[in-house]
Amino acid sequence: MTKPGIQFDDIVSGAYDDQALPPAHSGPVKRVLSAQPDTPKLHKVLAQSGLGSRLNMEQLIADGKVLVNDEPAHVGQRIQYGDRIKVNGKPLFVRIEPPPPRVIAYHKPAGEIVSRDDPQSRPTVFRKLPRLQTGKWQSVGRLDLNTEGLLLFTNSGELANKLMHPRFGLEREYAVRVLGHLSNIEKTKLLEGVQLEDGEARFGSLEEGGGEGANCWYRVTIQEGRNREVRRMFEAVGHAVSRLIRIRYGKMLLPRGLKRGECMELDGADTEQLIRSAGLGRVSARPADLRQSTPPPTPARKTRAHNLVAAAKPDFIGADSLTRQRRDQKTQASRKKALPRRAKIS
Repeated sequence: MTKPGIQFDDIVSGAYDDQALPPAHSGPVKRVLSAQPDTPKLHKVLAQSGLGSRLNMEQLIADGKVLVNDEPAHVGQRIQYGDRIKVNGKPLFVRIEPPPPRVIAYHKPAGEIVSRDDPQSRPTVFRKLPRLQTGKWQSVGRLDLNTEGLLLFTNSGELANKLMHPRFGLEREYAVRVLGHLSNIEKTKLLEGVQLEDGEARFGSLEEGGGEGANCWYRVTIQEGRNREVRRMFEAVGHAVSRLIRIRYGKMLLPRGLKRGECMELDGADTEQLIRSAGLGRVSARPADLRQSTPPPTPARKTRAHNLVAAAKPDFIGADSLTRQRRDQKTQASRKKALPRRAKIS
């Protein structure tokens, strides 16, 4: 059975660093991205609005009587959600469905900031994201300059708000390396609450993970996303954080095999599962080619012991997403290869 996502044990053992380093000869960052949804053609939308046939609408566009965003339209032009259309100078209101929610998982390395503008011109995480036809990517929370690990982006403001708002209580899991071993009293303080400048803060859980010399690893979870909260909590009990890696956000794990500086887009199945976990219900629309990659297993008779194990295991997202998407890409590429022509028999 494949071990799901990046685990805390992988970080402590060093396996995380072994798989996360990009090859020295790598060129442009490789991305695993899903196809963007098509936008409807203007003449088709006009015809569906009852203004005439598609052929007549093409002629109307060619005559310069149609404006899109106050600019003359052209035959064959596609429009998208948010475009303003005028026909013969009069606004035409058409219903175009907003693009379906898209989510990107990014493996942030240390040294990048989560901001679009920086007076110091430091590297930003947004420079490596794919371009959107409409809207913009919104980060789900932030990671500070020296923090690594999972960072989510989405084109849906509602989904971003659900995922990061404190009242929804989505759990964040971190692997933390600190200088010095925590005493039992210090652990109790961190679990019961320590006073910070912006109020009291506490860990939901705190587990030891070993370490060498003065460096000790701990696995912690929190349900808030205040600025440098994990670092400040350890500093409040007298321990400096030397390394901080986020390995889980809610049900989304840092995908195994996703190297630092690389991003991948969640497919339809994973996006839908993440949306449901945020309490938004089912995806209203999604591209036709973003179906679940593997067929659902055939229902089998389950014993009571099996049900207990299944109930105890969290239903995480992203465990094998990258592997599955790359496998599907190879399958699609092999299907596109032309079959050899048969020799004609005279």
